[in-house]
This record gives sequence, C-alpha cells and structure tokens, in this order.
Amino acid sequence: MVTPSPPPSDKLGSGWMIIAAVGFTLMNFWVKAAAQTFGFGAGELVFWRMGFAALFLGITAKMQGKTFATPHWRAHLNRSISGTLGMFCIFYAVMHLPLATGVTLGYTSSIFLAVLSFVVLKERVSAYTLAVLLLGFGGVVLLLNPSFQSGQELAALVGLCGGLLAGWAYLQVRELSLLGEPGWRVVFYLSLVGMALSAVWTGFTGWHPLTAAALPYLLGIGASALVAQLCLTRAYKVGNKFTVASLSYLTVVFSSLAGVWFLGDKISWQEALGMGIIVASGILSSMKPSWRRRRKSP
Repeated sequence: MVTPSPPPSDKLGSGWMIIAAVGFTLMNFWVKAAAQTFGFGAGELVFWRMGFAALFLGITAKMQGKTFATPHWRAHLNRSISGTLGMFCIFYAVMHLPLATGVTLGYTSSIFLAVLSFVVLKERVSAYTLAVLLLGFGGVVLLLNPSFQSGQELAALVGLCGGLLAGWAYLQVRELSLLGEPGWRVVFYLSLVGMALSAVWTGFTGWHPLTAAALPYLLGIGASALVAQLCLTRAYKVGNKFTVASLSYLTVVFSSLAGVWFLGDKISWQEALGMGIIVASGILSSMKPSWRRRRKSP
C-alpha cells in the first residue's frame, strides 16, 4: 500500500500578512483619497467597503453549498454592530488626520482588547501585560498630543473610540470562535449588517452620485479590503502566529510612507515616537500569553 504524500507546504506562510498589510494600506489610502477628491462621507465608504465583501462572500458560500443559518445570531449582531461602528470611527479618523495617525489609532484595538478581557471577562492580567498596556497608552498620549494642539481633537478622539470598538468586536469574534462559528460566516454577517447600518446612516447624511471617476476608488476600497482580509486569514492559518501578529503592524509603516509620499502628510517626532511605541506594545503583547482566565471557585 502506497502512503499518500502530504500536501505541499505553503511557501509564503507568514508572508501572506505582508500582502494583507499592503491591501489594508491601499484600502485606507483610497478611503482618504475618495473623501478628499469626491467628498464621500464615512458612511458611504463603509457601505461600499462592506457591500463588496458581502456580495463576494454571499455568492461564494452559495456556490459551495454552505449554510447561512446560525443559532448564534445575537452574538453575530453584537459583533457586527460594534465592528461596523468601529469602522465608521476609524474611517473618519483616516479621512481627517494624517493617514498614519488615523491607521495607528485603529491599531490600539489590541490594547483595548486586553483591557476589556480584564474588565468584562474577569481575566487575570499579568505584570508583564500591565507593563505593556501602560507602554501602549503612553504611546497613545504621545500620538494624540500633536492632534490636540492642531485643533483635530474630535477626529483623534473618534479614532481612539474606533480602536475601543474594534477591540470589543475582536472580543466578540473570540467568543464566536469558541461557539464554533466559521470565519467566513462571521465576516459575512459583519458585512451584511455593516451595509444596512451604513445605508441608514447615509440616508440621513446624503448620498453622493456614483460617477465613472469615483467608481475606481470605491471598487479599490472594496477589493483591497477583501484581498487583505483573505490574506490575513490565510496567514494566521499557515504561518507562525507571533510572526503574523508582528507583520500586521507593517500596515502602520506602509501607511506612513504612503501618507508622506503621496498625500503630503507631515509627521512630527512626537507622532512618530507614539506610533513606534504603540506598534512595539502590540508586538510585545503577542509574544507572551497576556492574560489567564480567572478560575471560578467551586
């Protein structure tokens, strides 16, 4: 009897995260460019970003015979609402702040995830994690200071709120994973609910006409976000989790370069130092289990 050979290993491995970082950078770049060039609001941009993913995932799941039914619709709804609101806030920050600043504020989600795990799930925080959290919040203070001094307080606070909401959404994703929900269904319902919420919001704020000139920007947002999400999922599946988590912060680096080279953004030393500290805290938090669930007494 011939033993079947094992399937070939994925040569890219953790490198899929580099492609994902490029995709997320392009998404954020096109979000800012679409807002500046055509005046699109955050609600409209979230709608087009979510709509592309919902259509693609819906058609793909249907063709593969997957089921959309789930007994955990409340958990999906909670995750989708918080995730959509977080995206609203992060898009708003990206539109009104230097590209790198807005993107980095979204990456504070890892800091807030640890805090929420302690506050909500009563998970024990180690001294190591506490030190990393304090380091991260120090970076946030440094990053926000120039924004407050330049009169961009609202955009900075909205971006920070986006990081908080994203952290809460990731907490819900973890719970859905423990319930056995597949990743595609989590992303599909996020996209579907996101489309509905952003359509309602934009119904009040007003839609901009869909022109031939604006269409490439909107398709670019949706396509780059979808490719980035798929590559990120692949990276965590076949790569080293610590390496992937570290490489995810390349989005901040790429966004900094794109903002300076193509948008004329100027980054002060305080902002650069703050971004560096936030990135370092995110990487350090992934190097060691940051919390342990508190055991309940019998």
